[in-house]
Amino acid sequence: MHTLLVANREITYDGRQLAPHWIYRTFDLMGDAAVAFLGPCHVDLSEMVDIEDVKAQAPIFSPRMLHIIAEFFSSDLHTTVYRQRLLIVTAKELLETMTDRQVTRRGDDLYLPRADGSLGKLSVSIATASPISTLIHTGLNIETEGAPVPTVGLAELGIDPAAFGAMLLRHYADEVSDIWLARCKVRAAG
Repeated sequence: MHTLLVANREITYDGRQLAPHWIYRTFDLMGDAAVAFLGPCHVDLSEMVDIEDVKAQAPIFSPRMLHIIAEFFSSDLHTTVYRQRLLIVTAKELLETMTDRQVTRRGDDLYLPRADGSLGKLSVSIATASPISTLIHTGLNIETEGAPVPTVGLAELGIDPAAFGAMLLRHYADEVSDIWLARCKVRAAG
């Protein structure tokens, strides 16, 4: 699995990046890949693939996020949802190690306690399928001003988002590779 941290420019995530071959067209990485980049997040309802959020009229906005886009060419949506959850659990483990704070995971979302004691949403995530691949977008708030729901961000946790993005990509790619090897190393039962 190819990985790339885009550190030389910011990219606004608007939903159009969750498309087949976006990683290949934009960064020349062919095949299964994950790319992390920093930038604002503004997804209008017309670009959203999460029908539940569309029905709730809940567009996504954050002034600045760490975004991860992953694309897989050999899996179905069911498997990709597992891969999405693996990405979220990997982020949770890294955050807990780096901050000594308890991170709450609910499905594909991460939450942390805010100063007032309530839980603030740290992430957004979705998995979807195209005719030729499956895709994941995960965004972790860096800054939270103007977000439509109570949020927390990496900045208030004292985490460098680019360094965290590089670490998350490395750990995630290692997990995906290790799962593949675990599948390949066993003989048939019986």
